[in-house]
Amino acid sequence: MGIIRVEDIRCYAYHGCMDEEAVIGTDFSVTIEVEADLSASAKSDKLSETIDYVTISKVVQEEMSKRSKLIEHVAQRILDRLMLEFPSVKESTVLVVKHNAPIQGDVLRVCVELSAKR
Repeated sequence: MGIIRVEDIRCYAYHGCMDEEAVIGTDFSVTIEVEADLSASAKSDKLSETIDYVTISKVVQEEMSKRSKLIEHVAQRILDRLMLEFPSVKESTVLVVKHNAPIQGDVLRVCVELSAKR
């Protein structure tokens, strides 16, 4: 087994419960971790035998472009797509980070992490 991690996929999106978030938007970043058997690709050096991290990034960008009120909802959509598009993934974790959340006080970021196993 092995892990492929794609860290801090940066997106500008319009998620949030406040009406102005749908208009103004903010910075987000997403980190994906997938666990799969990577022994074949480690030996063969063939892209067709592994989890393509370009496709992972594309899935994230596509799902982040669909507005949601909650980042939990976005994280679940990303997780569902990854599990659907990569049947060889045994476990996946999605971390969605909302930078500059409209919260009073000194808050650097808000994060939601969801995981799924087969």
